[in-house]
Amino acid sequence: MGLLGAVIAAAATAGLERAAAKLPKENRAPFERTNHRGETVTLLEGPIAVLGALAGVAASSSAGRVKAAALVAGSVSGAVGAYDDLAGATETKGFRGHLTALRRGEVTSGAVKILGVGAAGLVAAALLPRRAKGFGAVTEIVADGALIAGTANLTNLLDLRPGRALKAVTALSAPIAVTAGPASAVIGAAVASAPSDLGERSMLGDCGANGLGAITGTALAASLPRPLKVLALGAVVALNLASEKVSFTKVIAETPALDKIDQWGRRPR
Repeated sequence: MGLLGAVIAAAATAGLERAAAKLPKENRAPFERTNHRGETVTLLEGPIAVLGALAGVAASSSAGRVKAAALVAGSVSGAVGAYDDLAGATETKGFRGHLTALRRGEVTSGAVKILGVGAAGLVAAALLPRRAKGFGAVTEIVADGALIAGTANLTNLLDLRPGRALKAVTALSAPIAVTAGPASAVIGAAVASAPSDLGERSMLGDCGANGLGAITGTALAASLPRPLKVLALGAVVALNLASEKVSFTKVIAETPALDKIDQWGRRPR
């Protein structure tokens, strides 16, 4: 089940990347940003990786409802992420900042993204097959929706250095890739995107990080047994909340094991 999705995702991602490289400069310009080194990179990696992963999900032999859930989560989260990438012009940051602005009547692009990713997570969770009925089913849908949306946002929070977000979704997807088509599709897209990302020619941006993260979250929600799912949800929620107070980049840099993993495949400092 897993291999087909990974191969299709990798091939689609690589093909779209080659096609994007041939676009006229004026078409590529809206996607250009400055990275942490002050160098110009393109955000086109994001939509390319998400489309590649979605192709892998569609081609996989996953159960129909799981496939539909991953397609909804990835496409909607990627779309609102792309909107934030291209239309975001505010200095407002974080959940607290965007929700505070929303209470003032200011609808930021980040708020649109947060609401869109949250809604996509709930819809995807509702599509997943489950045995529970009534209140139990509602509780599971809310929990799975939080896991999907939380994983999407956490992946976005990690997209601050080359390859970091790709390594994260690959690590989360690898244990379930053999049985979960969406997880294998994420790995295929991540592997194909890695050379450009690690080479600091491109980055995922909100589109890619939210889209791949949402598909990964859907795979986790669909595949993990309940005890592990509860642990995963707790970890995702805790890390999202911690991001409001703590710099992940600083923590990683100050933790030798994490810093070593973070530097794998990257250009020297």
